[in-house]
Amino acid sequence: MSRRSFLVSTAALAAAAGPLSAVAHAAAKTPKVLVIGLDGALLNRIKDAEAPALKALMSAGLTAPSAIYANPLAPTSSGPGWSTLITGVWPDKHKVLNNDFTGHQLAKYPDFMTRIEAAKPALRTYAVSSWNPITDIIFSAKVDTRVSTPSAEYDAGTTSRAVAEVKSGNPDAVFVQLDNIDHAGHDSGAASQAYLDAIHGADTQVGQIVDAVKSRATYGDEDWLIMITADHGHTDPGGHGGSSWPERQTFMIATGSTVAAGSVRHDVRMPDIAASALAHLGVAIDPAWGLDGRPIKETTPDDFDALRAKLTGPVDEGGIGSGVIGFTHTPPSGWSVDNSRMGTGGITEWRGWSFTTDEFWTKAERDQQRELNIRARGVFAVADGDEWSDKTFSGTFDSTLISPAYDVTGGRPATLTYTTYYRQEAPQKGEVLVSYDGGAPVTVKTYTADTPSVVENVRLDVPAGARKAQVRFRYTGGNNWYWVIDGVKIKAS
Repeated sequence: MSRRSFLVSTAALAAAAGPLSAVAHAAAKTPKVLVIGLDGALLNRIKDAEAPALKALMSAGLTAPSAIYANPLAPTSSGPGWSTLITGVWPDKHKVLNNDFTGHQLAKYPDFMTRIEAAKPALRTYAVSSWNPITDIIFSAKVDTRVSTPSAEYDAGTTSRAVAEVKSGNPDAVFVQLDNIDHAGHDSGAASQAYLDAIHGADTQVGQIVDAVKSRATYGDEDWLIMITADHGHTDPGGHGGSSWPERQTFMIATGSTVAAGSVRHDVRMPDIAASALAHLGVAIDPAWGLDGRPIKETTPDDFDALRAKLTGPVDEGGIGSGVIGFTHTPPSGWSVDNSRMGTGGITEWRGWSFTTDEFWTKAERDQQRELNIRARGVFAVADGDEWSDKTFSGTFDSTLISPAYDVTGGRPATLTYTTYYRQEAPQKGEVLVSYDGGAPVTVKTYTADTPSVVENVRLDVPAGARKAQVRFRYTGGNNWYWVIDGVKIKAS
């Protein structure tokens, strides 16, 4: 076909497609990603600091506070934190359990830039870091450019290198780590003016990098997803690694074409950074990768999250703090709780199934592994016999959480999916039962041993002629441990 014939044919196709198709084609922009990590930064102190660049990004996009794990899964330190953000999986998978990286599984769960290179090798990837293990170990040699900034240059050198790459190069994915906020936290504590000053300095550097993005001659033809995050928090006196709420803090600040200005979300977790970067660049996320993250643009409504505005403060729990909002016994629309066999008395917050948040639940009692509930998001359901029994009670803990009726097709298998975390002590038991069209519930899963935070997929053999399926989660026990449920759904197999 001659060039003229090709052009005529193309024009005819465009005309046939109509004006909307032509506009959509003209509006297509090149996706690009910038991730900036602020080591040891606390979101609440960013809000207190003189930080105009970061606050402008928050106004223009998404602010998502989040929290991480604690020991015995992994300490709140940089090795596990950055590995989680960069690989898109939690420490139980990538196995970076300290700053020595001993026994890591980064080859099995590689960084998001390595996945970009495998899927789209023509894209240019660039990572620069003041804390060298990030670019020496976490990001693999398959990344186009890895720069471990010489210590004498520190964050100033990291920033200047990032600015030069963004301005003069043509990167598609950029990662930058700035370290000085963490340094100030160790030296002076998160409650200090020095820590606020370090945030101000990092804010200036973030502004320089973002300005470099906007100064690109091709910026108008590009679609930049910018994400700011942190690997862990800090205590007021200084330091991290433990299980306190400040040490477990992280966040995402994000701007981009798919992010609503001034939005706030509570369902974003650390692994979502990597997943969001991949999705924005058009890299299909293979379920076989086992990523724990999900792209922020793929919002998945959860029934329990709808309860956030209805959560109330503590009643009997004295150590949570009066300003912490976080529990209700009222289920979301379509759900119910059967407490007809439930004992009396006990701690009000945990009498039967409760709906709560990570902050509220972990502050009820630290260092009993509640911090390991890593795969639940936002508001979740918990049956906690251990906390319930901390006040005079009678009888046993026996409560059943009942789902709405889900559509199924008779004679065709379906999959019951839910996130769970279960800690066992006999005679405690967790049972998952399913009934069809109002019939007798049948047990499909039983928990009588510790089960780490996982996403369960239970096959349901739907009887012929069945049209609806309903799920029951029954927890029985006493002064034992707990069971968490979240993200319940049934779909055709």
